[in-house]
This record gives sequence, structure tokens and C-alpha cells, in this order.
Amino acid sequence: MGKREKHFVLVHGACHGAWCWYKVTTLLKSNGHKVTALNLAASGIHPKQVLQLPSISDYYQPLMEFMDSLPSEDKVILVAHSLGGVSVSVAMERFPHKISLAVFVTAMMPSQQLTYPDFLHQKLQVMSGVDYMDTHFTYDNGPHKPPTSRLFGPKFMESMLYQLSPPEDLSLALSLLRPVPIYNDLELLLKETAVTEQRHGRVPRVYIDCDRDNLKNEDAQRWMIEINPPLEVKVIAGSDHMPMFSKPLELCSYLLEFADRY
Repeated sequence: MGKREKHFVLVHGACHGAWCWYKVTTLLKSNGHKVTALNLAASGIHPKQVLQLPSISDYYQPLMEFMDSLPSEDKVILVAHSLGGVSVSVAMERFPHKISLAVFVTAMMPSQQLTYPDFLHQKLQVMSGVDYMDTHFTYDNGPHKPPTSRLFGPKFMESMLYQLSPPEDLSLALSLLRPVPIYNDLELLLKETAVTEQRHGRVPRVYIDCDRDNLKNEDAQRWMIEINPPLEVKVIAGSDHMPMFSKPLELCSYLLEFADRY
């Protein structure tokens, strides 16, 4: 008797879109599962532009609309990459009854104990010396105000995100990247990303780390996992920040293992 079909919902990280999951989508479908790769607002082929997203709730709205559209008896496995962890955490808070498992792939993992603004503060400290190289920042509120969006540059992508990924995937990414909004109103950001143990905490969580990820800081990752421990932590050896490109078979193997277990 075959294994029951699961429904994976894949959520991309900053500047990326549903397109970045093309290898993993193919592998999961070939194993008999249903897959939905979503574009968050102003990402991938989503029609909105970054200036049309005044708050983070506008950015993650496509995921909320998708979750709301699911029949009440359906359950999905949410898979978050990088910044996608924030959107998935909000979905866990709003739709815990529709999620059988949340998988965080080298992703931000907010909780009631570790809010998204807390994580941003920690990230700012540990990445204060990072060279953003050719990353482009936009200052739509004026030159003396904080940036409102950013777009990773080719050199930054090659050395910080894709250093172990096939060059053709980096070329694909450079042709499809879009700016991601930056939100500076921390009070509103906290309100729109807040989660609780009563709802968000009901959803089982697991974490996949990548041991050659140049974008994240290992101390920051351990700090996040210690404060907000998941049920399991797996490590993909030899993967950069983009395991869906550098190690798709290993990433898919872990996703299938988790789907079978939870």
C-alpha cells in the first residue's frame, strides 16, 4: 500500500520567488506528493511592486489568502526558506489547524520568546561588519531616512548565497530577482508578526541547517534555536544558503523523511 499523498507549500526567501523551488518541486511530485510553490507579494510573477507594500502584512498576504482558501479539513506542510520563515510563522499563528508541520530551511524562526524585531536586532549586531558589496538599497522616503527596499547584487549573490550552487542557477536567479521591502516601523512590525504559544506553538516545527551558509552567522543560528527549540535539527553538509540549488536531493530527502514522520 502506497504512502498517503502530502501537500507541501514552499515559501521563498528575500528577493526570490516560487521559481527557486523548481528542482525540489519536481522531486517531491515525482515521489507522489502535491506541491504549491507560492510567490509572496512583489516577488516572482506576483503583479504588485515593492512600493505597493506599506507593511509586512501586505508582503505575506498571498500566503494568508492561500491558507484561508484551503478546506478546513485539509492540512499542509509549510516549508520556509530564509526570510520566508517570518511569513510561515504568521501562518502558523493564524491557521494552526491547517498545518501538520512547519519546516524551517536555514530560515528565521520567530516565536513568542524571540520576536521578529528581536531577531532583526541580533542580526544587525552579528552582520554589522558584513560587506553588502553590490547590493542595491532604495531610499524612497528620502536620502537621510532608512532604506525601504534592497536587491541583492551579482557579487553578493555569488559569494554569500550561491557559492556552492551550479552557475546556471545563479544565472537564473540574477534574471529573476526582485527587490524585497525593508520595514522600519518596529512597533507595527511586532504587531503584524506576533505569535502565541496557544496557536503558533501547536504546530510541530523542525529546522534544516546548511553548514556552508555564508549568509548566516552560526552563533546567531544557535542562539535562535536555543531560545525557540524545534523538535529536530538536521544539517545538510556541503550546502550554501540555497540548498534547493546546491543540494536539492538532500533537501528533498529530509522533507520526505519529515513528512513520513509527522
